[in-house]
Amino acid sequence: MGRCLHAPKTQRRQKHEVPLLTHGRLFEEQGIPGVLSPEAYDIAWTDYQQFLVTKLNNLTANSREENTPTKDLLLRYARDPNHAALFNYASAAHNNHFFFSTMNPNSTTVPKPLLNQINASFSSLASLRSHFLATADSMFGPGYVWLVKRTGATLNNDMKLSILATYNAGSPYPGAHFRLQPLDMNTANTGVTADMTPNQYARMMRGEEGTYAHDERLSPYVAGLGTGQPNAPPAVNKGTAGSFGSYSNTSQISLLHGQRRAPGGALVEVLLGVSTWEHVWLREYGFGGKNGFGGKREFLEAWWEKIDWGLVSERGGGFARGKAN
Repeated sequence: MGRCLHAPKTQRRQKHEVPLLTHGRLFEEQGIPGVLSPEAYDIAWTDYQQFLVTKLNNLTANSREENTPTKDLLLRYARDPNHAALFNYASAAHNNHFFFSTMNPNSTTVPKPLLNQINASFSSLASLRSHFLATADSMFGPGYVWLVKRTGATLNNDMKLSILATYNAGSPYPGAHFRLQPLDMNTANTGVTADMTPNQYARMMRGEEGTYAHDERLSPYVAGLGTGQPNAPPAVNKGTAGSFGSYSNTSQISLLHGQRRAPGGALVEVLLGVSTWEHVWLREYGFGGKNGFGGKREFLEAWWEKIDWGLVSERGGGFARGKAN
C-alpha cells in the first residue's frame, strides 16, 4: 500500500481518503511514463490529494458530511457561500482524482463509438487535440479543461461533445456551474427588466403575444425551460433565481431529466479532464519546457499520449467504470 494511504499518526480513521488509482502502484514506482517522474507524480497526486482530503476531514469531522462523497459535497454546497471552503476542497479533490484516474501508463486507441462522436463534433481526433490543448495552454491561471457530452435539450437540440474550461476549484457538473447560455447575454436583449412583476415574467417565459419571448427564435426554447418539452409552461419561483444560502436550492429552472441546473446551464456528462495547475507540471517541465516550447504546453502534449480512451468512452456511455469519489 502506498504511503499516501497510511493512517495519520493519531491513528484516527479518516472518513475521506486518498482514492486508489488503477495504475497507482506503478505510478508510485515509475511515475507516469513519458509524462511525470515519480517525484513529480508524488507532488501532483500523492501529496496534493492527501492535503485536500485532510482539509475535508477537518471541515466535516463529526458532521453528517464526514462520509459524503466529494461529488455530492461539491454539488450540495456549490451555491452556498457559507460553506465555500468545503466546496473548494471537495471540488478540488474530485477534479484531481478525475484527472489522474483517466491516465494510462501506455498509449491507447480511441474506441470506434467515441471516435464517431469526436468526428461529428470536431471533424477529427486531430482537431479535438488541437482545440483541447490550445484551450488548456491558453488558460491564464490554474484550473481544468474538460471534454463533456451535452445531454440536455438545447436551442439546437444537439448532443455533441464540447470543451469546457473551469478555473481554480470550479466544477463542470451542471448542478454546480452556471455557464453555456444558448444566447449570448452580452449581445442579446433578454427582455427581463428590474421592475418586471412575476406575472409579467411568467407571460414572457410562456412566449405570450406582445412579449419579447414571442420572438419565433426563442419561444420554443423559453416555453420549454425546465421541462425538456417545447411549448410546456415552465414553473416560475418568485425572486429566488441566482440567490445564495437557503434560497440556492431553488431556481426558476430547477430540474431537467432529473438533474439540477442553473438558468442557461447545460446538462453534461464529463468524459475527460486535464489539470493546468502549476504544481502538476512545473517541477517536471519548468516554465520554459524541456525543448523550449513552454513547460505547460509540453506537459499537455505528453499527457495527451497517455489518456485511457477506453475509460473515456465508457464514461460517455453512463460512467460504467472508474467513477471519481
